[in-house]
Order: sequence, then structure tokens, then C-alpha cells
Amino acid sequence: MSDPWLTIIGIGEDGLAGLSEASRKALDEAETAFGGERHLALAGVGSRGRPWPAPFDAAVVLSCRGRPTVVLASGDPFWHGAGAVLAERLGSDEWIAHPAPSTFSLAAARLGWRLETTTCIGLHAAPFERLIPHLVRDARIICLMRDARAVGDLAKWLTERGWGASMLWTLEALGGPREYIDQHRVDLFAEEVAANLVAVAVWARGTQGIPRSSGLLDDLFVHDGQITKRPVRALALSALAPRPGERLWDVGAGSGSISVEWALCGGTATAIEPREDRVANIRKNAAAFGLAHRVAVVTGRAPEALAGLEAPDAVFIGGGLDSAMFDAIWSRLAPGTRLVVHSVTLETEALLGDLQQRHGGELMRVEIAHAGPLGRYRSWEATRPVVQWSAVR
Repeated sequence: MSDPWLTIIGIGEDGLAGLSEASRKALDEAETAFGGERHLALAGVGSRGRPWPAPFDAAVVLSCRGRPTVVLASGDPFWHGAGAVLAERLGSDEWIAHPAPSTFSLAAARLGWRLETTTCIGLHAAPFERLIPHLVRDARIICLMRDARAVGDLAKWLTERGWGASMLWTLEALGGPREYIDQHRVDLFAEEVAANLVAVAVWARGTQGIPRSSGLLDDLFVHDGQITKRPVRALALSALAPRPGERLWDVGAGSGSISVEWALCGGTATAIEPREDRVANIRKNAAAFGLAHRVAVVTGRAPEALAGLEAPDAVFIGGGLDSAMFDAIWSRLAPGTRLVVHSVTLETEALLGDLQQRHGGELMRVEIAHAGPLGRYRSWEATRPVVQWSAVR
């Protein structure tokens, strides 16, 4: 087996002094070295250096295939770095990596935090809302920041959402001669951060964060009344049985509440909705929970709108099912796919009864009533009964 032509090197703020002998040897032998301008300066590669294009494009590295080449990245290239992007496009014999301690590792080491219980997240190219699922009391979070200005913006964002009592550490140029760490209370943060090489650590104190159970409060979602109500949503999610990494088709998504709660469990969802105003609500709800990257929205009606979508692990149909739609969707599902359908009409209820006889699964009728005023007294106010059919293809 020939030696790999590409070496992916993690470099820290201490530059060449922190590199292993193998990394230095690869640097000396490389015809070309790719990296950010800061990385290239730290490595002292001179005219052999080629700064990354913006946006990053792995093709520029692949153009050097077969010739000794180095890629320089901050710390661990496989943690919010370019390492995995390159490795996915190369054979295992084409590359080798020499990682350095990541910013997360250095930050945890400075603060004395257990890295295995600390949330590590990159906010340099993501909205602050990405933090929402992780913000719970006493959570410890380390964030990579876009630039110095973003630190003040983050402090303001946290304060507005009830986390002003949190502690925040700014960690600049970790591992190098210009390393600087400072501690702040979030709602009192008013400091100018000197350098852009900054990470932030947060010890969350203040409000409660969102619950981890299924069936979030309806008021947490933007909707026009077309929403799977909280107790019924909890039943739907229990039957859908979400798992991290799985994909959901949410057909007739309405507000997208099912998609959002599925994504909170670590999966991805495609919300299919024909009405433009409701599509806008779905996007708002996904963004508000920091899940815009996990919830895709397709404007249209099923089954036509399903064309070209990747196969799901589960499908939820909140209403409007008829025989033609069922046949079109069922025929596209791989064995083992879970299907959950809700109905509030007699016609669809009859269809679900027939489908359960043909395909098995569980048929359940749910009636829910809430206490409400009745003159000087209180009484039960019943909602429409919901029939749920859940089956596995």
C-alpha cells in the first residue's frame, strides 16, 4: 500500500511548537498546504500555502490528488472541522490525520468540566436558536463563536429568554501565548472581546427550558387552530416511536408541531402542507426551536408532493386520508416503516376500520374532555373523538 497523499493536520494556537514529529514531516514534504490564513501563518508554509475558498469546497483539495498535500484545521479536524468532509470523498488509503486537542477539550480542561456531560456546539455558522434544546438548568455548554461581536449578541439573546443569571466564560486563543479567559454574568455582560479567536462556555441558570416529554404546550407553537392538540400529539408521538437519526413524513402538517417534536428526539422530518400561510407557521416553529436544519417543508398535497423524497422510517397523517392517498403512500413504504393516522370524521373512521382488518395494527378511539365553567359551576367540555390507527408496513 502506498503512503497517503493527503495529511489532515490539527494545529493549535501554539503553531509549529505543538505539532507532532509526523505532522512536521508531512508539512515539510507537502507540495501544497490548504488552510485558513491564520493556520497557514501559524505553520509558516510560505508560498506553498493556499487559503480556503469561501465557501469551503473540498474539490480544491481533491484537485491535488496523488501529490503530497496537507490540510490545516483548528484543533481536531473531525470536530466541526473539514476532516470528515474530505474523508467522505476519499478512500481510506488516501489520507491520514494528526489531530490536536480541540477547542472543546481545551475549554473543558481550563474550566474543570467533565467533557462527556458537556454540550459542545458550533455557533459560528448557526443561529443561537440551535441552543434551545440544550438549555436546561445547570447545563454546561461550550460554543464555538463566529466572531467577537457574536458574544455580546449571545449574552443579549440568553437574557431575553430568561437565562440572564447564567455564568459565561469568554475563552480567547486557547492553547497559545495570547490565551485569555474571563468570567461574566450573562445579563451584566458589557465587555469588548479583544480577539475573534473566541469560544464561549455557559453554565445555564435561570428559567427551566423546554420539557423532554412528548406533548409540549400548544402555546409554544405558532398556529391558526390547525394543530394536533397536546394530549393527542403525545399519543401520536408514542405510536410513531421516534429514534435519533430517523426520518418522518408529516403529511398535512398544519403547524408542524408533530415534526418539531419528532426532531427534538434527534430525527429529521419533512412536513408536507398545501397552504402557504401554514407553511410559514411551520418554518417559524422549526426556527423557534432551533430545528430549521432538521425540519424540511414541502408545499403541496400528498401523494403528489411526496415524489422525490427520501424514504421515511415513519409517516404521520393528521387527517384527510382517503383510499387513493393510502394506496399511494403505503405502496412507497419499505418493510418496517411505521404509519400513524388520525381521524375525526365518520368516513375516515370507517376507512381506518377497514384498513386495520386488512393490514393489522392497533385501532384506538380517544375521547378527551376538559373542565370548564357552566354557570356558577363547572362541567366537562368534550373535544371531538379521535380515532388512531397505527401499523407497521
